[in-house]
Amino acid sequence: MKIRSSGRRGFLTTVSAFGVAGAAVLAITAVNVSAADGPAYDPTARYELKVTEVPFRRNSVGRELMARIYEPVGAGPFPVVLDLHGGGWNRRDRLAEEPIDRAIAESGVLVVAIDQTRAPEAPYPADVQDANYGIRWLKHNAARWNGDASQFGIFASSSGGHVAEILGMRPHDPRYNAIPLSEAPDIDATVDFIATRSPVSNTFARYENAVSRDNERMVKNNTTYFVPWDSIHESNPQEIIERGEDATLVPLLIMQGELDDNVLPEVQKAFCDSYNAAGGHCEYELFGDSPHRWTENPGPKTDLAYETVREFLARQLGGS
Repeated sequence: MKIRSSGRRGFLTTVSAFGVAGAAVLAITAVNVSAADGPAYDPTARYELKVTEVPFRRNSVGRELMARIYEPVGAGPFPVVLDLHGGGWNRRDRLAEEPIDRAIAESGVLVVAIDQTRAPEAPYPADVQDANYGIRWLKHNAARWNGDASQFGIFASSSGGHVAEILGMRPHDPRYNAIPLSEAPDIDATVDFIATRSPVSNTFARYENAVSRDNERMVKNNTTYFVPWDSIHESNPQEIIERGEDATLVPLLIMQGELDDNVLPEVQKAFCDSYNAAGGHCEYELFGDSPHRWTENPGPKTDLAYETVREFLARQLGGS
């Protein structure tokens, strides 16, 4: 396993345990520095936003994928986060996590949410290829929107979390790098950190859960996406670790709802424990009385999720 603490900005030095929202959470202490030309990241800061959209790429069935850009209005340059949406690999788009995208961007982060190919258009790994290309494309273009691509992370939800985790683990996989970025061929798809809400960290366990609950739509989501079927194992983050693959382990945040019957908390916690046992750093935060997509509804638990992500970013970016 290749272990990365904070990319170019730090070296993992200490791991300690503490509790947040009633959950056992692992915290990281790292020596970090902010970008030379930008302000130090402050998770309590609040910026006005300029929101725009640009074409991202046209996928294999001809659909124009779009990128939605949340640009803080200020001196910058600002660290960069790519948002990967959920939707069971089969639906939803760049607008799926707009509230949390705004909450992150308002603290002084350039956030860009992209559309991805849906499974009915093309199965795995088409959406992973979109996301890999998105990392490289955003690194190349971040300065257009006052971003500092040397500070680069991902926020992802649900099935987007699955994509984010395997991208973090396999940044140089030739299958995922299949879409060329001709204007910047030397840019790679490495990232410095990943923050997630309800990620699918064990794809086969999620499928088995769907079968046990007779959830026909969730079962179909899996069988439509994982083609050939064995790819449900090949691309399973939990099994990647269990197989001892030569994976890159970047700092990872998992926010999990206690009442989630889509991605089970015990399965999620087992993955985080495996990630840490393999030498990575995973912070697991359990949100009580919360379902799979609790952050879609305003309230104290959603506000806490926003705060949790911003504090995780501060630990990775060397902010206050």
